[in-house]
Amino acid sequence: MKFIVSSTYLLKQLQVLGGVINSSNTLPILDNFLFELNDSQLTVSASDLETTMSSIIDVESTSTGNIALPARLLLDTLKTFPEQPLTFVVEDNHTVEISSNHGKYALAYADGNEFPKAVALEDPSTTTVMGDILATAISKTIFAAGNDDLRPVMSGVFFQFSTEGLTFVATDAHKLVKYTREDITADQVAEFIMPKKPLNLLKGILAGTDDTVTIEYNDSNAKFTFENSVLVCRLIDGKYPNYEAVIPKENPNKLTIDRTQFLNSVRRVSIFSNKTTHQIRLKIAGAELNISAEDIDYSNKAEERLTCDYQGDDMQIGFNSRFLTEMLNNLGADDVQLEMSLPNRAGILTPIDGLDDGEYVTMLVMPVMLNN
Repeated sequence: MKFIVSSTYLLKQLQVLGGVINSSNTLPILDNFLFELNDSQLTVSASDLETTMSSIIDVESTSTGNIALPARLLLDTLKTFPEQPLTFVVEDNHTVEISSNHGKYALAYADGNEFPKAVALEDPSTTTVMGDILATAISKTIFAAGNDDLRPVMSGVFFQFSTEGLTFVATDAHKLVKYTREDITADQVAEFIMPKKPLNLLKGILAGTDDTVTIEYNDSNAKFTFENSVLVCRLIDGKYPNYEAVIPKENPNKLTIDRTQFLNSVRRVSIFSNKTTHQIRLKIAGAELNISAEDIDYSNKAEERLTCDYQGDDMQIGFNSRFLTEMLNNLGADDVQLEMSLPNRAGILTPIDGLDDGEYVTMLVMPVMLNN
């Protein structure tokens, strides 16, 4: 088995696949990339048993075979090469020899047949979506997903496909984000919960691309196919909470404000907030928004006044500044609207501009009790 490949091209593909590999694996074979050669097509795969990703790389070769090569060692070596052709030759003594312009390097390899095979999806449903749109949907929601191992369903992003549109939801019980696209539809209704790791991989690869992504899914697995790559992952098992029930419908108090100004103000004031609660207080009256924070233990306090457009009753409401900052950071709008009903009900944050037709984002942030 022998092939010739460009060093930078190979490195670029392997760095993407390397994101799948865990730092500590129970099975030693998972520390490797699987190389499967079929003439001039080299398929490289990486897996952590939950997620398997493979890419097809064009090489110069006339042979076939499969081997597993140590991922870390290979990546570290490739990073040091300038652009040049590398020749990989499998020797009889269970090593692979890599020849560059300046030298030769021998790596021990493992049997490629030991590498776990990706799951084949039986009877899947299919939807196609633009790569950039999927990447946007992931980045708009994934930050709101939880990290609680006791509630695994909330540690992923909920995909809801229907003939009317696609909806992506993430929540950790303190904040919730719902992202909807009505300009893209699926053939049939389907719901599944995607884990964070494969989503982060997809987000990194697909951002800014025009590639079409084919999503196939059944009850237990999902498969994403795009350009020359395939990602298969196990879905999170369980029923997603009824998120629609927690979104308050009647919100008479509406505050409209410049996003950047609001974000910067929250950031500054929150430096003076209590280090455990991160609590800030919003006091709204007329066209004035007063943002304040106080850390009684250290006698630190801060207060800022902003002008805003407000319709509703005068009110005071408390929020965790970290959640508010994350959400404002994730909205690409110039102006945002905060809708509220009562100081103990969730606030709804939505962008006023910066969205495509048929694109909707709703962010929900739970208030914190104010101690007067």
